[in-house]
Amino acid sequence: MNTSKQLSRRTFLRGLGVSIALPWLEVMGPLTSWANAPASGVAHQTVPNRMAFLYVPNGKIMEHWTPQQIGTNYELTDILKPLENVKDKMLVLSGLTADKARANGDGGGDHARAMAAFLTGAQPRKTDGADIQVGVSVDQVATSHIGNRTRMPSLELGIDPGRRAGNCDSGYSCVYSSTLSWRSGTQPLPKEVNPKLAFERLFSSLPDTQREERDQQRKSILDFVRQDSRELLHQVSGNDVRKLDEYFSAIRDIEVRIASAEKFPPIESPAYIVPEEIPADYQEHLRLMMDLMVLAFQADITRVTTFVLANEGSNRPYPFVDVPDGHHYLSHHSGDEEKIEKIKRIDIFHAQQLAYFLEKLNATPEGDGSLLDHSMILYGSGNADGNRHSHHDLPILLAGNGCGTIKSGRHIRYPKETPLNNLWLSMLNRMDVDLAQLGDSTGSLKGLS
Repeated sequence: MNTSKQLSRRTFLRGLGVSIALPWLEVMGPLTSWANAPASGVAHQTVPNRMAFLYVPNGKIMEHWTPQQIGTNYELTDILKPLENVKDKMLVLSGLTADKARANGDGGGDHARAMAAFLTGAQPRKTDGADIQVGVSVDQVATSHIGNRTRMPSLELGIDPGRRAGNCDSGYSCVYSSTLSWRSGTQPLPKEVNPKLAFERLFSSLPDTQREERDQQRKSILDFVRQDSRELLHQVSGNDVRKLDEYFSAIRDIEVRIASAEKFPPIESPAYIVPEEIPADYQEHLRLMMDLMVLAFQADITRVTTFVLANEGSNRPYPFVDVPDGHHYLSHHSGDEEKIEKIKRIDIFHAQQLAYFLEKLNATPEGDGSLLDHSMILYGSGNADGNRHSHHDLPILLAGNGCGTIKSGRHIRYPKETPLNNLWLSMLNRMDVDLAQLGDSTGSLKGLS
């Protein structure tokens, strides 16, 4: 390849108020992960590592989550079976504890503490006023070190809107049970729950008034970069043309799905209020947000994301899996087998959505692997057993190979009371962030590689 014709990895297609980052293309030069970097003297670019944190509320039915076997020959449990296609690219991690989600003298409020402490490892101050206090979350620690390398330092997404005030759990502010990402101990980062607005954040720089005008023209965002894209197609190989076509098709597909969602009225439910212009279908909402995360990673718009599948303590019903009861209500099952079976269905549904996300990352090629190979995708909850409000032996799954730094396809069991934040330190290390401590960590988590 004539290197003088190479495109920069930072190439954008631009139009009126539109800036579309590109995925890696052959014309941008060789791209390899750290583990497969060639000997010195060979020109190459190193693929970036990414991290995403996906949070689910109310714990799991742990006996149907935790594999019995340790190591590579473990059998997937009922809840984990939807992940069969990516079993070799994930780790099930047992024994990790979020101690600061416990009361530690503060009484009730396990749901609020579970989410607030999950990525921070800090004890949230018990207050329903403005004097909130917790700690910096691991995603924002990463952002403070590497956020300047991408167009967006981080992306915070969710399904349920958050509340910034009020008492939502035994004297704890609602902000605790609806916020996963914290820039500082007193600065929660609100999550974007509207896929249309999240899409605009990724690709548009227009002010709201001009964006409305463009929407009225019913044009795709791709129409505004048509000239740039035509010129680009003359510079790239056949493989790159195909890759660009798939990328643009994915962008257009999301636009169409967002537009379709706006045509349907929200589902009325006494337990859940659907904001305007958000898909009424919960699964479609989840998958739209996951598709946006794939695009953000694929185009290297950001390398750090958080995604809350439902706020902590959520009482959302799941009638589409034959569970009309509220999630939180069922989590206090007191051993009732019928309620346990319903919770299990919810747990399996969430695992199916995770499988959709991981399989899509795995099917997206990049350099010498896939997006999943070059990512660390954390899925879990700050509660283990929702009935007991326990915060030890949490349901934690880490997918992706972290650019060759993680040996996947195993179930690892750690000693009791191993801090969850030890895992965060190890993930930060794989993002070129070297810290001695984060929250209640006691050191890096061993055995991942």
